[in-house]
Amino acid sequence: MKLEFAIVDANTLSVMGLKHLLENIMPMTEISVFSSFEALVIAQPERFIHFFVASGIYFEHAQFFIKQPHRSIVLVHGEAYPHIAGLLTLNVCQDEKSLVKSLIQLQQRGREARKNNPVPEMRPTEMPTTPLSAREAEVAVLLAKGHINKEVAEMLNISLTTAISHRKNIMEKLKAHSLADIIVHVVMSGLISIEDL
Repeated sequence: MKLEFAIVDANTLSVMGLKHLLENIMPMTEISVFSSFEALVIAQPERFIHFFVASGIYFEHAQFFIKQPHRSIVLVHGEAYPHIAGLLTLNVCQDEKSLVKSLIQLQQRGREARKNNPVPEMRPTEMPTTPLSAREAEVAVLLAKGHINKEVAEMLNISLTTAISHRKNIMEKLKAHSLADIIVHVVMSGLISIEDL
């Protein structure tokens, strides 16, 4: 029986290259390609062992993929990407040798995870945990919504200095380099829906 993988990405060149590499590394796989999330849903996604998903599609439909953290692999462009616990990523901007190495490591990690620690599917109400305190999570959500430090301070009835301190702590805890990293974290952690941004 062949293992089935799905690639969900509208970029034809990226898809062709990744499909070719996967077929060479894992010849016993069947790889289906979808240019949109909607096409994946029509094709009965439960049959796929892994989803290789373009980051834009992943974050647009995070609620679906969050429920399947060990099956979803986010295709990222470059290494300056925020680390989010439990999120598997594949940097597609590597040379071929490095990309093959990364794919093999993902394959081995997945095999180990299934063998040693089978993970039950998440219920819709369960979300990944966040390293942020409750107050920091509130601040992070407000920042993700586009509020500046002064507005955050006013909305939470805290001093501007405290708001800035919380923002600094959030950046350090998340190893964030920009507001975009905070936005990714709050969406991925289920603190806010992408529609509410």
